[in-house]
Amino acid sequence: MNWSALDWNILGPALVAGLLVLATHVPLGMQVLDRGIVFIDLAIAQIAGIGVIAADTLGMPEGGVAVQVAAVSAALLGALLLTYTERRAPQQQEALIGVMFILAACAGILMLSGNPHGGEHLKDLLVGQILWVNTTQLLWLAGVTGLLTVALWQGWVQRLGRFGFYAAFALAVTASVQLVGVYLVFSSLIIPALGTRRHQGPRRLGIAYFIGVLGYSSGLALSALFDLPSGAVVVWALAAFGLAGATLWGSKAVLGTGIDH
Repeated sequence: MNWSALDWNILGPALVAGLLVLATHVPLGMQVLDRGIVFIDLAIAQIAGIGVIAADTLGMPEGGVAVQVAAVSAALLGALLLTYTERRAPQQQEALIGVMFILAACAGILMLSGNPHGGEHLKDLLVGQILWVNTTQLLWLAGVTGLLTVALWQGWVQRLGRFGFYAAFALAVTASVQLVGVYLVFSSLIIPALGTRRHQGPRRLGIAYFIGVLGYSSGLALSALFDLPSGAVVVWALAAFGLAGATLWGSKAVLGTGIDH
């Protein structure tokens, strides 16, 4: 255990990135569960990744404006397609989202097949590099997060119907997946929402945020102390606190019914 590894200069920006991701992903994750389209984030993240890979293939500067435009454009196209499929085949939407994820993932592999660093690019897309976020990336994420948060709370997203939801989702995922990776994007969306599923009161959102904050802060600290991959440890930490939340509120729900279990 290396206590000197708890360096705020490294862990601080990573934690800020995690908190910014949670700001939009927790409420969106609750909507995802309500709609029954759990794997939408994986599909949109992979589609946004295709945009990033395409920009890189064309020689655009890594992390530059052109790369962001390519990623957002690809994600919005995916949002349009999902809007169309939900309108035409709502009963098959979850299956179609799964197919889109597989196709996007395979497309990324094919596009990187001739790249000697293709394996590293795929790893970064899945696991992310949360410990190495810089100020420019945080400002970009903060800007997108601020706009989406206002849009969600003011009801602008809801007024746009199906496409509003998918477009907001696409923007949120595109902004976060390049920093924290596909695995953490999925975990940030689903685990806090799932851990508070049985708690439907007005405090649910606050509790879900609390689970997310505990997961990121403890996961980053443990990964530094034991020199383990940060993204993977944060995912496990989120799962542990999500399970604790589900167990706690599930027990309260059962006790509230007067059932002895």
